[in-house]
Amino acid sequence: MTSEIRITSFTTRDVRFPTSLDKTGSDAMNAAGDYSAAYCILHTDSSYTGHGMTFTIGRGNDLVCAAISHLAPRILNLPLSSLVGTNWGKTWRHLTSDSQLRWIGPEKGVIHLALGAVVNAIWDLWAKTLNKPVWKVVADMSPAEFVACIDFRYITDAITPQEALEMLESSLPGKQERIKEALESKAVPAYTTSAGWLGYGEEKMKNLLEETVAKGYSYFKIKIGGSLEDDKRRLKIARDVIGYDNGRVLMVDANQVWSVPEAIEYMKELKEFKPWFIEEPTSPDDILGHKAVRDALKPYGIGVATGEMCQNRVVFKQLLMSGAIDVCQIDACRMGGVNEVLAVLLMANKFKIPIVPHSGGVGLPEYTQHLSTIDYVVVSGKRSVLEYVDHLHEHFVNPSVIRDGYYQTPMEAGYSVEMKEGSMKKFEFPGEEGVSWWRSDEARVILEGEKI
Repeated sequence: MTSEIRITSFTTRDVRFPTSLDKTGSDAMNAAGDYSAAYCILHTDSSYTGHGMTFTIGRGNDLVCAAISHLAPRILNLPLSSLVGTNWGKTWRHLTSDSQLRWIGPEKGVIHLALGAVVNAIWDLWAKTLNKPVWKVVADMSPAEFVACIDFRYITDAITPQEALEMLESSLPGKQERIKEALESKAVPAYTTSAGWLGYGEEKMKNLLEETVAKGYSYFKIKIGGSLEDDKRRLKIARDVIGYDNGRVLMVDANQVWSVPEAIEYMKELKEFKPWFIEEPTSPDDILGHKAVRDALKPYGIGVATGEMCQNRVVFKQLLMSGAIDVCQIDACRMGGVNEVLAVLLMANKFKIPIVPHSGGVGLPEYTQHLSTIDYVVVSGKRSVLEYVDHLHEHFVNPSVIRDGYYQTPMEAGYSVEMKEGSMKKFEFPGEEGVSWWRSDEARVILEGEKI
């Protein structure tokens, strides 16, 4: 089927949802984000289209769309079969090898965010032609086919292609049973951040926590870093609701607001609440800083997690090889799409660090449900947890679904981020007069605030 399909054109769209109005997504660093998608649609000479997106929180989303428009032409007029399968690793390197575009990276920043959207759109297109969800496309690969998806440049000091092949071969026993569990939607337990946004009032937070406990969640994350006294009060409310020593787990997230010494001292003050980990305690680029925080907090039983702002496999390599983190939080589109994520899954498994993807954003749970399933079924063979935020799923053709505390394994063909046309039109930025929400009087609250 893929040999008959050629990519003929692409569309990019700037879609923004006004989540700043109700403080959804608010944290100590990002007080008022508008959850946004820099969207890429690949068109073909068939009925198939490929959909990919990169998550941002508003202003600058147009820059990523512009970068998509520079990258996508590199795959135009090519047959899909020449891009995927055993050619995937070469395709990925081809997309990152335009020297002039590479100069404004390399493999990081706006250009890499755009790469994630384009690469994921290719995966979505390919999976649709195979009539499989992306996770099943990868699960059905041989170890050699999996390894062929990855560009190993810069990471062979951490893992070689041969090591990766041997790792995947060693995980084959039990794989069919794990696939069966995935098909029964028992592969990916969920944790929730939906109650813990920093901009939510304490009563709202308490009520949402009670609701999520009733829905069967066992893992809960709370945003911190605004005020120590406020955080102590909020974490006490959280522990009063979820309890201690009953299997329910609390995590906290500072979103990079502290220096290394501040992170250590602050978290010592919160040790009584027994958090599993502190997420993003300092600059996401500070490998030595994360290592220092981890070493200092280890006696208190508090781990360190990071990854949502981790730029590429090279930074993850350093975090893993140096022993700087206890939890590896891959992001589906900040890195260069599925291929680069697969590389990090392998490295994390080698260094025995669990994968807990970042999913706090529009479209991210739709993406990462596939990635966590791949990690469990194909790579590590170990269940971890996956973040879920209960916002904006209604805008997707095949939204992620939680039931009894588990992600319901996606079975529709593709990568699950195809957005409804009506949603794209309504929230396209700046959009058409009389059609886009951003042209309405309601939008002025946000747009006029930008000018201050």
